[in-house]
Amino acid sequence: MTGRVLVYDFRVGGRYRIELTHESSTAAGKTTQHSDRFLALEPGRRIVQSVELESTDAAFAGEMRMTWTFAPTASGTLVTVAAENPPPGIRQADHDTGLRESLANLARFVR
Repeated sequence: MTGRVLVYDFRVGGRYRIELTHESSTAAGKTTQHSDRFLALEPGRRIVQSVELESTDAAFAGEMRMTWTFAPTASGTLVTVAAENPPPGIRQADHDTGLRESLANLARFVR
């Protein structure tokens, strides 16, 4: 999956929109007129986001909260991400894979 940032207002209460496209499809995934938002920003420590997942299938819709935490280590920064209330239609294994891939992409980007 690739993403393109459409709107990004990095402050508490600030909104953002990201267009996600699955590699196996040319159709955009999550891209709507609604914006997700930042609930908490603690530079260098934690980011909390509200993510609105929209779908005609209720099993893939709803609000999910994601918390990213950052902890200094001897070799850099340990980044962890936790998701609360993911839609029930998303299998745990698939969600875990997506989060691991996001963290791996982040690691490659900041090296």
